[in-house]
Amino acid sequence: MNKPVALITGGARGIGFATARRLASDHRIALLDLDQDSLALAAARCGTDTITVVCDITDQAQVDAAVAEVVAQAGGIDVLFSNAGIGAGGSLRLLDPEVLEATINVNLIGNWRIIWACLPHLIERRGYVIANASASALLPAMGIGAYASSKAALEQLMNVLRTEVAHLGVDVGVSYFWFVGTDMVDGAEREMGRLGGLRSEMPGPLKGIVSVETVGERLALGIRTRARRVVAPRWVTPVFYLRGFLGGMIDRQAAEIATELDEATAERIEQSDSFAAAFRGTQAGHHAAADRVGRKLGQ
Repeated sequence: MNKPVALITGGARGIGFATARRLASDHRIALLDLDQDSLALAAARCGTDTITVVCDITDQAQVDAAVAEVVAQAGGIDVLFSNAGIGAGGSLRLLDPEVLEATINVNLIGNWRIIWACLPHLIERRGYVIANASASALLPAMGIGAYASSKAALEQLMNVLRTEVAHLGVDVGVSYFWFVGTDMVDGAEREMGRLGGLRSEMPGPLKGIVSVETVGERLALGIRTRARRVVAPRWVTPVFYLRGFLGGMIDRQAAEIATELDEATAERIEQSDSFAAAFRGTQAGHHAAADRVGRKLGQ
């Protein structure tokens, strides 16, 4: 019996790779990412029948070609995990509009490009699509406003899509994770200096990090059950019902952190001449993506 085909963007490492490894026993895996060497290493750990395609999800021609290649090799697509994304940290008051634009271009529009390209194949097989929206879409995520706003928009896009394709047999899910121990988060905190330490000043469970292995397990289960929602850590679930109250609580406790955030952001910008240059190293899960975004911003 042929395995269902699961296409995963940002699949060479981090959340995408952790999910792929846990699906490989009962799915044919197709990984999309920016770097061929990273893809080759990931494929070697997922299984000999893993499909890999280098793809920049901000380029529709590359996206269309990648989807066509997966379909040609595997015969179709049953599952799409739209996971690729970038992040930019720092105070919104000092945020260059170009950085926000670049973040949205990947996290919202780029994700929609791959979803849109896969939809005909998902409809054909009455499949399942899940997008990685982040728990930062639910709460005022200080210091990562560009990232959080792009993920909030992605969440709503998926919620609308769910209502529009349910009658076609396609199920739509959204994943919500807080800080995950990935290269993007670890690298950002390491490279952001004072800003990187602000997470430890967040109230209660907001300061914690969930392991990428736990996230991969939750996602694999969610994909197998065609879940509407996948969360980690578990405290994220009540946030859906308490987000108004919790948002107000964070607002009241935020003044001291906000001052530190402004000072640390300004310090980084002064050292690097611009917001884009200061936070260039935090904008992607690996160096190839960071370089690409940096070039787009003229750095």
